[in-house]
Amino acid sequence: MTLTHLDAQGKARMVDVGDKAASRRQAVAEAWVHMQAETLQRILDGGFEKGDVFTVARIAGIQAAKRTAELIPLCHPLMLDQVQVELTAEPQHRRVHIQARCRLEGKTGVEMEALTAATVAALTLYDMCKAVDPAMTIEQLRVCEKLGGKTGHWRHPALTSQTD
Repeated sequence: MTLTHLDAQGKARMVDVGDKAASRRQAVAEAWVHMQAETLQRILDGGFEKGDVFTVARIAGIQAAKRTAELIPLCHPLMLDQVQVELTAEPQHRRVHIQARCRLEGKTGVEMEALTAATVAALTLYDMCKAVDPAMTIEQLRVCEKLGGKTGHWRHPALTSQTD
């Protein structure tokens, strides 16, 4: 079976995964939001009128993962078993690390859902803080790891030398 987004005539289509066996699949994605030290401290102190920035960004990321097929053309709608979005302040680097983990038992991977969750969490953090720090940057969005499916366990080459 060839997995491609092109049909025999070269037209875009959703990949047919009907004949694939379901398996346990998981993907982890991450991103960083860099900001002024004062902005990060204000987040940690709960100083934004819009609410707890980390909680709102976490919820936004989870909701986005569940709606990935509505956002990404040709992406399969999936019944996710679990979505986790964690935001960790890194004051020494003036940034927030965002990690999204998605899991399911299915016929296709969840990399797009993890990437979408991390992206929307980062965008939400930016949106909530942009009035005080419009120069924030969202950087290094990437899939860190995926498990399951035909490829088995894959880890981003930049992370292979690190231990869990």
